[in-house]
Amino acid sequence: MKYFIYLLLVFFFVSCGKNYVPKPKGYLRLDYPNPNYEKVESELPFYFEINKSGSELESKKIVSSTESYGINIKYPLLKGTIFLTYKSINANRDNLLAFLKDAQNLPQKHMIKADAVLEEGYENTVSRVYGMFYEVDGNAASQAQFYVTDSVNHFLTGSLYFYAKPNYDSILPAANYLQKDIKHIMETITWK
Repeated sequence: MKYFIYLLLVFFFVSCGKNYVPKPKGYLRLDYPNPNYEKVESELPFYFEINKSGSELESKKIVSSTESYGINIKYPLLKGTIFLTYKSINANRDNLLAFLKDAQNLPQKHMIKADAVLEEGYENTVSRVYGMFYEVDGNAASQAQFYVTDSVNHFLTGSLYFYAKPNYDSILPAANYLQKDIKHIMETITWK
């Protein structure tokens, strides 16, 4: 009995402590640099603005039946790249329909993994820039795609890809940041 009382007293002294409080959930805070846009002047047949805070531009001429360029806008901090492809439309415009078909079918290829593809039309009659922006929701490889054209001489497509396996929740903040840059590129395009 004596041992039982000692054991009971020890139990009460040891058990007296702070109440257990579960830790609150922590969320990752991502701070991206404020956009600082600068006009790109190069051998490309169009002008546009890119975000200079965190992006690197590479361009190269592509050997093709029409004048073509590949442009990569890299964002090392976000581990993503916006890939642009420029193609000139030939004189009789027979390749315009093929370019449009390819640009409109590409977002649909991501529907296997995507939850939804949201389309947003774009039109700037002053600069003669017309196109479509596609926002891809879900675990698709590309979170955003677009095309713009003047329907006469120029056709430009663009896609956003990350250097990571797509996990929609993880890349969503970076995808939203870069989608704003893509829309700014579309809005600032002027043909030469």
